[in-house]
Amino acid sequence: MKWHEMGHSDVIRATNTNEKQGLSDSDVHKRRQQYGPNELQEGEKPSALLQFLAQFKDFMVLVLLGATLISGILGEYIDAVAIIAIVLINGILGFFQERKAEKSLHALKELSAPQVVVLRDGEWVKLLSKELVPGDIVKFTSGDRIGADVRLLETKSLEIEESALTGESLPVQKSMEAIVGENIGIGDLTNMAFMGTLVTRGNGTGVVVGTGMKTAMGQIADLLQTAETMMTPLQRRLEQLGKILIVLALLLTVLVVAVGVIQGHELYDMFLAGVSLAVAAIPEGLPAIVTVALSLGVQRMIKQHSIVRKLPAVETLGCASVICSDKTGTMTQNKMTVTHIWAEGKTWEVTGTGYVPQGDFSYKDRTVQPKQQKSLQQILTFGMLCNTARIFERDGQFQLDGDPTEGALLVSAMKAGFTRDILQQSFTIIEEFPFDSTRKMMSVIVEDKSGKRFVITKGAPDVLMKVSEFILWDEKQKVLSAQFENRIKESIESLASKALRTIAVAFRPLRSGQIVNSYMEAEKDLTFIGLQGMIDPPRPEVKQAIKECRAAGIKTVMITGDHLLTASAIAKQLDLMPAKGKVMDGQTLSSLSIDELENVVDDIYVFARVSPEHKLKIVKALQNKGHIVAMTGDGVNDAPAIKAADIGISMGITGTDVAKEASSLVLVDDNFATIKSAIREGRNIYENIRKFVRYLLASNVGEILVMLFAMLLALPLPLVPIQILWVNLVTDGLPAMALGLDKPEGNLMNRKPRHPREGVFARGLAWKVISRGFLIGIATLAAFIIIYNRQPDNLIYAQTIAFATLVMAQLIHVFDCRSERSIFDRNPFGNIYLIGAVASSILLMLIVIYYPPLQPIFHTVAILPQDWLLVLGMSALPTFLLAGSLLTRKS
Repeated sequence: MKWHEMGHSDVIRATNTNEKQGLSDSDVHKRRQQYGPNELQEGEKPSALLQFLAQFKDFMVLVLLGATLISGILGEYIDAVAIIAIVLINGILGFFQERKAEKSLHALKELSAPQVVVLRDGEWVKLLSKELVPGDIVKFTSGDRIGADVRLLETKSLEIEESALTGESLPVQKSMEAIVGENIGIGDLTNMAFMGTLVTRGNGTGVVVGTGMKTAMGQIADLLQTAETMMTPLQRRLEQLGKILIVLALLLTVLVVAVGVIQGHELYDMFLAGVSLAVAAIPEGLPAIVTVALSLGVQRMIKQHSIVRKLPAVETLGCASVICSDKTGTMTQNKMTVTHIWAEGKTWEVTGTGYVPQGDFSYKDRTVQPKQQKSLQQILTFGMLCNTARIFERDGQFQLDGDPTEGALLVSAMKAGFTRDILQQSFTIIEEFPFDSTRKMMSVIVEDKSGKRFVITKGAPDVLMKVSEFILWDEKQKVLSAQFENRIKESIESLASKALRTIAVAFRPLRSGQIVNSYMEAEKDLTFIGLQGMIDPPRPEVKQAIKECRAAGIKTVMITGDHLLTASAIAKQLDLMPAKGKVMDGQTLSSLSIDELENVVDDIYVFARVSPEHKLKIVKALQNKGHIVAMTGDGVNDAPAIKAADIGISMGITGTDVAKEASSLVLVDDNFATIKSAIREGRNIYENIRKFVRYLLASNVGEILVMLFAMLLALPLPLVPIQILWVNLVTDGLPAMALGLDKPEGNLMNRKPRHPREGVFARGLAWKVISRGFLIGIATLAAFIIIYNRQPDNLIYAQTIAFATLVMAQLIHVFDCRSERSIFDRNPFGNIYLIGAVASSILLMLIVIYYPPLQPIFHTVAILPQDWLLVLGMSALPTFLLAGSLLTRKS
């Protein structure tokens, strides 16, 4: 249907909807059955079977399967079946790891999906855009993403950026008039809004006329089919490491096979041993474990109210050295409350907190009736008329729908006994010019009962003074002279010194028949009435979070549009600034170049009276100084700074869809303390990845060296191929995964931020891998030699001792990996998952050793009780020898 050609009432009739009530639940259910969810169809994903089969495409696994086939042909059926069973178990574990990571990432996608405001059963509610159906009435404002194709019903200064569809970067000005004509391009359909486009200015309402693949975006959906596979820098580094390890493992394996054959071992036995050793030595599960560790860490972050939209942010969080945070709602509660009102040189105090419309007005400690004070009555009623917020009661709680500043103005008027219903009986709003961050003002044109019209404007006091010609004083209109300006400035500073944010209110009568078409015509020659001073109290947990960030080497910078004195007062309450800390206002910031700002930026802790455009300048200056910057924001204009920052953080509650899409982290609760928790979790995820890299590689080095040294010493094989594979399966998988769930070390947030270019093997990790691996290999070989020399005719028993020693050495070593310092620095029972993984690995090892049906398969025999002293002593030696030497060095 040609929706753009229809008039207002025709569209409502054709979509069978109710403009005032929206759709009912039953209507929505029927239409969803008919039209399906409002989603673009995704490209086909591989089936579970194909994903499972993909686990066996690794080159070394294919070689192992080939070797198994040869074993079967040569009659070694038990070995062949056992090896296939181990390969299958490995494949199953890999498959479930991959599926878990996929589900985690899908859950993240769901959580960060665009939201829309829709009218259902007479109530405006916020839903995921996929819930929309044709006929839904939706509203949107600056910063929102359009959730479906919409025929516009009402627009106010509405502009939408449609580059996703048209390639044209300039926003399109929208209207609601019908458009008639042939072959009209999508860019000229000014009465339509399309799925995926962004509202850059103004607001509007419309009716959904197309969802899912029936939208304009649906027609180019093939461009969106390719799912983006995100690899973090760490994953790329580990993938490169894996390739190097494959080459080294193959060279060492070839060396082991060659030496074994020279020493007189059978070629087939050495070939099978070599392949098994290569499979065991190559940490093919490392990328999967990293992905799972990242996704599990991300799930923990969700529980702590932060959604990671881009996986690289998890690594970058650990490097953050500066957090640039909005004040309002992030460091404060975002429940603005008017506590002081100034007009005509008088200051009234208002009691009550939050959005509960109960409180008293007093002047010089005497209670007054606001309706008996003309200037007070005017500033309160005008603050309510020039206002788009709504206070409503739900479940016994008063809640706000709209901007907190407007909510505070609304509540102050309600405390005086005014309501919107009462005012609407006397005044009609004719036109509205929405607030924007550039003008820092909002205006409405109202008409009273007698037909007189006038402009009401509210906004930043300094801005309103510039566009005011008069002031209301002693109930008379007087010229706004320098003397009056000084009185206003004194009152602003007085209120700001109490950490109050000030909003000014002004008005202008219009001549009979005067038409105002733009905010530029409206916002001039105004009469200044007065100020409302409000406070947004700090969140109680933020002060401690800032203290912990400081201990972690992370500087916190407050960025706000508030007055300099207000920002400084809040910063002092939060203990944000050190003794020599400085503040800077937007005017000074504008006058500095990036180079000049670089010279002073390290000393500045508060940026006040800044616009969103200034944020980008602050980010660049800090980055040029070598800082890793986390930047918060919520508006459309914040998006460039969020995107430019190393870690862009958007607000989950107040944030626009544009800000969220530019960010790598979304704060569900808009709380600064959540940033601190996210940094702590980001550091811990990285440290846990280092832990299991250290564990896997040291274990693999030990496995290779025990075989290589045995060959060089012309000894029999200490381990048979099936044992090598079993060690790889039992000791590498579950304990390594459990390390990824380890809790942070106690001093994690007392360390300096990690350098972003720090390698995985930094801080002595390479030495730990080589030294531990070397000692594990030596200890295993020593246990084998002791038993073999004692019972040279019982090779299987010596191999069983070597097998048990290797497994136990690795399982003891896993506890050493939990700390950067020593095994004694952490409670061994602090990770319940690791205890479970180690216990299950020991149990599986004991079953293989003592369960008779499995003994011939794994070439094992029961170990005598007294020989367990040798096994445990030798397996503990590598860890405790190095831990002892570390303690000696410390003392």
